[in-house]
Amino acid sequence: MTETTEQEKLDSMLHGLYWWGVPTLFRCPHDPDPEKCEIALVGVPHSTGNGTTERDQHLGPRSVRNISALGRRSHKAFQVDPWKQCTIHDLGDVALPEANDNEACISRITDFYGRIDRAGTRPVSVGGDHSVTGGILQAIAGKNANLTKGEKVSLLHFDAHTDAFHHIDHFLGAKKSAAHWASYLVRDGHVDPHTSVQIGIRGNPRTLDWLEPSYDLGYEVVDMDRFDEIGIDETIKIIDQRLGDTPVYITFDLDCLDPTVAPGVANIEAGVEGLRINQVMKMIRSVKGKNIIGGDVVCLMPTKDSPNQITSMVANSLMFEMVSLIADCISSR
Repeated sequence: MTETTEQEKLDSMLHGLYWWGVPTLFRCPHDPDPEKCEIALVGVPHSTGNGTTERDQHLGPRSVRNISALGRRSHKAFQVDPWKQCTIHDLGDVALPEANDNEACISRITDFYGRIDRAGTRPVSVGGDHSVTGGILQAIAGKNANLTKGEKVSLLHFDAHTDAFHHIDHFLGAKKSAAHWASYLVRDGHVDPHTSVQIGIRGNPRTLDWLEPSYDLGYEVVDMDRFDEIGIDETIKIIDQRLGDTPVYITFDLDCLDPTVAPGVANIEAGVEGLRINQVMKMIRSVKGKNIIGGDVVCLMPTKDSPNQITSMVANSLMFEMVSLIADCISSR
């Protein structure tokens, strides 16, 4: 084992101070070229796909960058140090000059991630509302994708809502919206719903058939009532059986968490208890060893967060889990 120099010790201390230096994600070098890294960290500052007045989700990437030095850690459970095992760069933010035009933004997101896919680099992203997942997966999953080798991707989808409401033509004008992505990605051949699972769905529905679109598409749905009934170990078995040996993408909407854990989210569901952070971590870590091609954390609302920025810190911790899973996957090849 190489001995740590005094300068490296000092650098390590400084790298853990969130208020020091230039705030890249996890203190990683900023380099917009995906060819030069194995894992790409990306901000997607997009809010127009949510279609509501809660549009401050575009501030999420900057908020996480500001505190993410706190998350540059070694992974205790996995016994890995992703920052030493892989080349990880912050590619910056997707440029969205038509920020109020959802469809134009989704197209630009797809173009941005198309470069990442062609490089064979695995992205971990922070949004942005949940429509960004549609733009990402149009580029990195399906018949023309490099990361999935032309296959459809399996989703490990944590959310309070299914986002598969294809019976609604648009959501306040947005067509490829935060309410539609889990549906049109199936229809367009990017996601295999029969090997995917949606976890954490909860709250009083707007209509009593609110889960039918997911069932019709073929998703496995573990809503909070079912989760409470079968428990976390049985849920992990379902995750393992559904994902199998397929390429996997993890998408995490922070509103699946209980509001006491993550208060700064859009579309908050406060009427029924959500997932706890230890439950989420156990489920995410259960996919260690699978072919994780990427992941995202979405729906952070910094303007509604607690003064201690707890929701941004939770988002940061979830990104770290995804980075560590992918680093372990790359190292095991």
